[in-house]
Amino acid sequence: MSKLRITWRKSAIGYSQDQRDTVKALGLKRLGQVVVHDDTPSIRGMVFKVRHLVEVEEVEG
Repeated sequence: MSKLRITWRKSAIGYSQDQRDTVKALGLKRLGQVVVHDDTPSIRGMVFKVRHLVEVEEVEG
């Protein structure tokens, strides 16, 4: 199963509370932090919602 490497690149200040909550739900706590998640539809949906704040790479895992 492939995985997604998600990096938080832009601050969520000034964006809606649900977008800030989505960043937190992805497991991101500080700018520049990287997390790896399984490539599932729910994670893809979360990433799509905050695509302007994060950078995503597909990695083999």
